Amino acid sequence: QLQRKILILTICAAGIGGTFQYGYNISIINAPTSYIQTFMNETWLERTGVPLESSVILLLWSFTVSAYPLGGLTGAVVAGPMAIMLGRKMSLLLNNAFVIIAAVLSGFSRTAKSFEMIMLGRFFTGVNAGVSMNVQPMYLAESAPKKLRGAVALTSASFTALGLVLGQVVGLRELLGGEESWPFLLASNVVPALIQLTSLPWFPESPRYLLIDRGDTESCISALQKLRGNSDLSAELEEMLAEQAALKGQRAKNPWELFQNPALRWQLMSIVVLSSAMQLCGNDSMYFYAAYVFQEAGIPQDKIPYVVIGTGSCELITSVTCNLIIDYAGRRPLLLGGYTFMAGWAVVFMVALSQQTQISWMPYLSMACIFAYILSFGIGPAGVTGVLPTEVFDQMSRPAAYMICGSLLWFNLFLVGTAFPFIVKSLGHFCYIPFLVVCICTALYVGIFLPETKGKSFLEISEEFKKRNFKAQTHAGFYKGPEEIKSTVL
Repeated sequence: QLQRKILILTICAAGIGGTFQYGYNISIINAPTSYIQTFMNETWLERTGVPLESSVILLLWSFTVSAYPLGGLTGAVVAGPMAIMLGRKMSLLLNNAFVIIAAVLSGFSRTAKSFEMIMLGRFFTGVNAGVSMNVQPMYLAESAPKKLRGAVALTSASFTALGLVLGQVVGLRELLGGEESWPFLLASNVVPALIQLTSLPWFPESPRYLLIDRGDTESCISALQKLRGNSDLSAELEEMLAEQAALKGQRAKNPWELFQNPALRWQLMSIVVLSSAMQLCGNDSMYFYAAYVFQEAGIPQDKIPYVVIGTGSCELITSVTCNLIIDYAGRRPLLLGGYTFMAGWAVVFMVALSQQTQISWMPYLSMACIFAYILSFGIGPAGVTGVLPTEVFDQMSRPAAYMICGSLLWFNLFLVGTAFPFIVKSLGHFCYIPFLVVCICTALYVGIFLPETKGKSFLEISEEFKKRNFKAQTHAGFYKGPEEIKSTVL
């Protein structure tokens, strides 16, 4: 009972300063948009005596928004070396330095009359999110018992959704979303960082990292005892020692080495497809449409922020549900079901948008589609995608795999954010066609190529992929590697 509590508290301590920050910082920037744009104009007017043109304000704002995924990409690249050299827990603790710098910059930006400080603050916030999105699932999956591995690693998605909802709540005008309080809203991300800095040091490092990377058997047993209590550790220790023996003499791999290794072909292809699809499936773009659709449905303008909180709550509810069922249902059914339902709802959503002005009840159908699409994303793709790199790669390849995953995730977030307004402009009501194609292709890939990893040890999963990799090599000598698949997804 006590050990279960320690595992739950470890999850909470890692999550609150980890992926929680990713969701929280994505949503807190929405509420003060107009106030920050006004601040940019006033600051420039004070400096030069000339007001900014609306197009320049929009350009400065897009720089501010895109600084976040740019920081995220930087964080994803440094996360691998940090996790190898410092360990999983220490990486999460040091990662809070980025968010503390960001909070100071954003919090004092109005006093210093510098909108450049907000841009720089958003960049550092992105670095923090990029590191935590990679290191936290690794740390938790390596610390969890085999039968709970999926559920424990999936809490990363639940914390992201929780951050998203709390960011929407704190951003309400009645709290910190008003004209006077927006610097405090942007600096409020320092609170989760301080909570993690005071709580995480009390919990153990990843036992797998201690044994396989550091070769420290004593610390590994001590960490396992803290996490598992008096239960028999021999089977788990034996499995770790077998993995250590299999990796003897190897060092942690670099990302480019994964591309060169034929034994990792299908693992790499799977994470490239799924990490790209996570951002290219159009879930984040649903939030872009939410306010417009709710307005069309007759919801008063001042009540729309409260309804938008409902969309974030949808993602939170489904990711918690997914947590409860992942180790019963398995990874493949959740991914396959999620992308298939999303493809179906995308079709209904486009039809509803095109008939929005003709049929009186269509706005309500569009509204239902937004909630259904977000629910379908939350039940599978949102969480399972982050768990897979931990399960399909061994200890020496895992940090590099997360670097590739994280880089794709952030690059595609930037790509969709930049391209979506142009897609809307050119395709109008049928703007979801590219996302529909991504959902269908990903569902087909999962259904045909992805093996189930539920309840298997890391070595068993490696063996399964080894058979597939070398079978593919024998039957298709002309195959050129993962870049072909990668290009079709992107």
